[in-house]
Amino acid sequence: MASRVAAPLRVGINIDGVLLHDGIRTPQPATRYAWVRHSGAFDYVEKNIDPSEDFTPWFDLVERHGLPIGVFGGIFCAGRDEARMRWGLATGGRLGARLFNMQLFARHFGGRPITDAQVVDFYCEALDHGGPVGCLPTLEVHVDMWNEDFRRVERVADLLARQNVPLRLTLDHSHLIFKIGHAAELAASGLADQPDGARALLSPDSDQALYAMWLREGWVAHAHARSVAPGIAHNAAMNRQRDLPGRAIQYPFVQPPPGTFHADWREEALQPWKDAVIALLDWMRDHPDRAPQQISCEFIPFADYGGGGRYPIWDNNLACAAWLRRVWAQRGLTD
Repeated sequence: MASRVAAPLRVGINIDGVLLHDGIRTPQPATRYAWVRHSGAFDYVEKNIDPSEDFTPWFDLVERHGLPIGVFGGIFCAGRDEARMRWGLATGGRLGARLFNMQLFARHFGGRPITDAQVVDFYCEALDHGGPVGCLPTLEVHVDMWNEDFRRVERVADLLARQNVPLRLTLDHSHLIFKIGHAAELAASGLADQPDGARALLSPDSDQALYAMWLREGWVAHAHARSVAPGIAHNAAMNRQRDLPGRAIQYPFVQPPPGTFHADWREEALQPWKDAVIALLDWMRDHPDRAPQQISCEFIPFADYGGGGRYPIWDNNLACAAWLRRVWAQRGLTD
C-alpha cells in the first residue's frame, strides 16, 4: 500500500503562557500577541474570558497580526454564568473561533455538588447557542471541575446519547497523569479504592486508560499539552489559598535553570506524559475524521501550575510546540 503523509498539525498557545516567567510584570496584550506572531511557532491563540476585561482590542490584534483566536472559552459556574457563557459563544463566533473550551465547576451556584443532569443542561444550552455561530463548546477535563471525578465523563456521555447529542471533551493529560502515585489526588478523583493505585486507569501503557477510552468513543474534540511528572507532592513555590500549596500540574518540559523550580528535575520523569501525548498524536493522525487535528500548548503561571517559579514559561511553550511538530513529522508517514 502506498504511504501517505498526515495533514499538518495545528499547534496553538494559551495566551496566559506568553510571559518570561511568573514573578515579573505580565506583558500587555499587544506585546504578547506580537511575541506569538513573530515566533512563527504557533498557528492560533487560545484565550479565556476575563470578566473584568475590555475585549474590544483583541479584535484589532487578530486583524493586525493575521493570527486567529482559534479557541475561546472560560470557567463557569452553573446557575450563575449562563449569560456569560452565551456572550462568550457569540463573541467566539465573531472572532472566527471554532471551539469554545468550558471548565464547569464541581458545584452549582446554589452550593450543592453539580449533578450529571445539570452538566448536561449547561452543555446543551452551550450547544444551542454555539451551533448557529459556528463556535462549538467542549468540556475540559480539569481539577476542581465536575469531571475531576473522571468516571463521571462516561455517565454524562450516556445521558447525552439518550438525546442523540455527542459529548465533546478537551483532553489535557496533565490533569490525570500528575495524580499517579499521589494518594490525596487519587482520593479527590474518587480513585482511592483502586488496588493498583489507579495506574490501569491513568497510565499511558494501559489499554484501560480513561483518556484512551475517550478517544475511542470519539469524545475528544480538542487537546492541551502541558507536561507533568507523576507523584510530585505539590507546588511548594506558591499557595493556592492560605496554608494550601498549589497542585503540581506543571513540570518543566526543558531543564530549568538552577534555583528556578521548587523540586528536583529529571528528564525521565516526563516520559509517562510524553507517552500519553504521543499516543494522542498517533490517534489524531490515524483518525482524522474522529479526532482533533490541533493541540494547544499550555504552560502557564498560577498556583497549580508554574506560579512562584522563575523558570522560563515562554521557552517551555516554544520547546513543547517544536517537540509536538517533530513527533508529528516523524510519525506522519504510514503504510
